[in-house]
Amino acid sequence: MTLARIATESILDAPLERAASAWSPVRDADRTLVEQLVDHLARQIDEQVLRAGTRLPSIRDMAQQMGVSRFTVVEAYDRLAAQGVIASRRGAGFFVQSRAPAPSDGGPYLTAPEPMAPQRMDIPWLLRSMFGSTVQPGMPGGAGLLPAAWMDGDMVMAAVRAVGRTAGASVLHYGAPQGYAPLRQQIAAALCQEDIPAHADRNILTTAGVTHALTLIVRHFVRPGDTVLVEDPGWCVVYGQLQAAGANVVGVPRRADGPDLEVLEAMAARHHPKLFIINTPVHNPTGLALTAGNGHAILRLAERYDFTVVEDETYGELHPGGAVHLAAMDGLRRVVRVGGYSKMMAPSLRVGYLAAAPELTRALTDEKLLSGLTTPEMGERIVHRVLVDGPYRRYVERVRARVNAARDTCVARLLELGFTLPFEPRAGMFVWADCGMDGEALARAGSARQLLLAPGSLYSPSQAPSPYMRFTVSMAEHPAVWRTLAQVMADARGGVSPNGRK
Repeated sequence: MTLARIATESILDAPLERAASAWSPVRDADRTLVEQLVDHLARQIDEQVLRAGTRLPSIRDMAQQMGVSRFTVVEAYDRLAAQGVIASRRGAGFFVQSRAPAPSDGGPYLTAPEPMAPQRMDIPWLLRSMFGSTVQPGMPGGAGLLPAAWMDGDMVMAAVRAVGRTAGASVLHYGAPQGYAPLRQQIAAALCQEDIPAHADRNILTTAGVTHALTLIVRHFVRPGDTVLVEDPGWCVVYGQLQAAGANVVGVPRRADGPDLEVLEAMAARHHPKLFIINTPVHNPTGLALTAGNGHAILRLAERYDFTVVEDETYGELHPGGAVHLAAMDGLRRVVRVGGYSKMMAPSLRVGYLAAAPELTRALTDEKLLSGLTTPEMGERIVHRVLVDGPYRRYVERVRARVNAARDTCVARLLELGFTLPFEPRAGMFVWADCGMDGEALARAGSARQLLLAPGSLYSPSQAPSPYMRFTVSMAEHPAVWRTLAQVMADARGGVSPNGRK
């Protein structure tokens, strides 16, 4: 051994001895010995007891120093290497890696918090704000997601464990192009119960959520300059997708019974659209439902003017029952049905589906393969397990009741604050309310108090100024949010409350 190597190892031994002396394994603890050792070494590295470039003891020496088996050290080293904390150098051993500093407030754009009031309130801003890490629970302008406390995490985790025990080697392969066959069979059976003639192989395609399903449909049908009819108001993400595809996006006013049929026919005659995209059982953002008479008229217009209807049922499970389904009336000839499970089960389960005529299903399967190959089968297996295990139906009923109660609370409180409602929502996660002033101005006033509000202008394809706001009913259980909203409204009125008092 050279004198230089002896000197180097003597320098390195001191911190390693301090690291070893500061830890001893705890047998029969809640955490495994591997987890204990990983945490200890990572902490020593973070505190710079073990500095970047330090060579760690060999697996045998570390096992002796720490009083654990070699297998424990091997797995601990592997986990630390996977985390980028240490690195293996062939023939030399394991060395501590330098750690990147935590981003500061002036760090890169992607790690910086989204400003509450940017220069322009557009659709991307709203989406970044909805899903940003700084958005607090119960924000009025939040995404239409169930609060975690309203969901059944145990039900989902039981399905995760069951799939983990039974999936075997199938998780090591791509899934089927049309999606996990048992899930498609389950979807087809559920659609048949709604009188929609769906066959698992001929009509069903799984997707990575409803947004993905809509993306595939837009890719297939729309070329730059084509006209697509949408509801006004409607879900703003659809507008963004269509604008990105170069479509001419034309809004059709939404009434209490469905789209304004006179405007729909006039726009169809003028523009010869490729698609009409519509929410049927639970409209986003108004919470209204389509009537049978309106639905039949839509299908007659689709036949007369040769366009396809895309029926988005994202929030359909929140309807109390007896909903009108265009796909059932039409038999999947001119209607494409899209739906998903993320909203009710877990937002991280990005599993959706579309149901269409056989030829269109084949074409959309090709679009799916070209744009992203197959969808992850693991999530589809988990959703299938939840659907077939039994408690899901009762869970949906409980959630629907809780959403209904929260919506009633929101309606009453908004009326107390001076908002007006053009019509009372019948189902779903949202309340569409008139604030009596420019909605974007109110949203900017809310941003000054760190309150995220969703201005109605973003829910119209024209993006014109609007007095409407979309409120998410999960705010019902957050008194602090209501107090802040009351302050914002009073400030906007010059300090005058709804009853006229200062």
